[in-house]
Amino acid sequence: MSHSISQEVFESRLVHHFGLIPTDGQARLFHVFTRFAFSAKPKCALLVKGYAGTGKTTSVKAMVRTLEECGLGVGLLAPTGRAAKVLASYSGKPAYTIHKQIYMRKMDRSGRMWFDLLECPLKNTVFFVDEASMIGNEMQDKGEDMVGGELLEDLLAYVFSGENCRVVFIGDSAQLPPVGCALSPALDLDLLRDRYDLNIAEVELTEVMRQQQGSWILDNATAIRRAIAHGSAETPLLITEPGGEMEAVTGDVQPYVEDALRVFGVDDLIILTRSNKRANLFNQQMRVRVLGHEEEINSGDRMMVVRNNYFWLEGQALEQAGFMANGDIIEVLRVRHFIDRGAFRFCKAVVRMVDYPDLPEMEVLLWCDAINAETANLGMGKIRALNEEIALDYADLDSPAAKRKAIRQDPFYNALQVKFAYAVTVHKAQGGQWPCVFVDRGFVTPEMLGPEFNRWLYTAITRAQEKVLLVGFDPEFLREPAHPESLVPDQDNL
Repeated sequence: MSHSISQEVFESRLVHHFGLIPTDGQARLFHVFTRFAFSAKPKCALLVKGYAGTGKTTSVKAMVRTLEECGLGVGLLAPTGRAAKVLASYSGKPAYTIHKQIYMRKMDRSGRMWFDLLECPLKNTVFFVDEASMIGNEMQDKGEDMVGGELLEDLLAYVFSGENCRVVFIGDSAQLPPVGCALSPALDLDLLRDRYDLNIAEVELTEVMRQQQGSWILDNATAIRRAIAHGSAETPLLITEPGGEMEAVTGDVQPYVEDALRVFGVDDLIILTRSNKRANLFNQQMRVRVLGHEEEINSGDRMMVVRNNYFWLEGQALEQAGFMANGDIIEVLRVRHFIDRGAFRFCKAVVRMVDYPDLPEMEVLLWCDAINAETANLGMGKIRALNEEIALDYADLDSPAAKRKAIRQDPFYNALQVKFAYAVTVHKAQGGQWPCVFVDRGFVTPEMLGPEFNRWLYTAITRAQEKVLLVGFDPEFLREPAHPESLVPDQDNL
């Protein structure tokens, strides 16, 4: 890339913008990033792995500032709208979903919709892709009409179609991989190098920053992460204390939730579970017993979109968000009325997108049947059944193409699949952060414990910024905290 300064000055500016004395791992990251930024090789990539508390986000912020100071371009991307919001908040720059950045939605005369991969119009730009552990390399699920390729492959094709552009993947290898994957392909150095022919380097941050030490959330996360790294089937004893940063719920969970709501508010609290069935139960109890919501859907309800939707956004919303992504959270502002279509039920409501506060409110149709489904969303069988129901309204159209177009543009066919967002699975929460997180262990047999459970627990705990409350954890899994001055240091720091 073209630079007006030397590598030595560039690296010193990284440390300056970092604002702290870097650990050995961070110093190595800045050195490797400098070589990456100055490299003349084609298809340059950098893999930055970092455990919770190792300063990954602070390091990325320093990289962004240094690149901009040198007049180079920066692009910030994440797999979901919520992850993009977190990236934007710590980098101080707008961030977008990968999908919004690299695809253009198109429609033919029959109403069939697809996505064209764009060519990158930028040059001398470094793309930072956060929460890369969530990016899969399987064919994307875009619904019955949507067609597209592998997200990871398409992302790389987009980046390297730009003149002298390159990419930094940022992630935590201890988090859950994409559903159906044993490992996260976007954090796999060998796969990225061999399958996609990248000139790629890797840096992994393992040292917890001194400024972060003494946090019980991070102490617990570090212990679990160490067990994951060693392939241990044991789950470390978790540090908890009544009223502390990590607290075990004893007895009825409702008083704890009510107390947390008074302190944090409804948007800054989440309950994380292991299954959609458990999430449904918590959502029902939360709405009725805590929030006093007695209707099927109430004004003020928070709901999570559980399947990508490309129909409802227009104007400013379309320009800024691109689409309503799986994982986006909406607030119901007003409930208009409920509508039954054959075996299916819908709600016309006015909503706002919580993670896009500048967007105007919009009127949408919510597909109520998805709310209490014990699956992540309604599958193609339900969608086809709805298709057949809607087709009855267009039986007078002679042309099959005209009938297909009418169905595909019908608001009911495009209704938002949503669930209540007070309690969600950890996979649904991945990429997001909340000040207060309840972690529900659920039903776990001894045979279910092991590395996979540890990844689930690590991912759940690291969604929390200030407080974690553990639900359903037996006393033998817990221990009292040591005094701060007697805390045993992480062995990775020695």
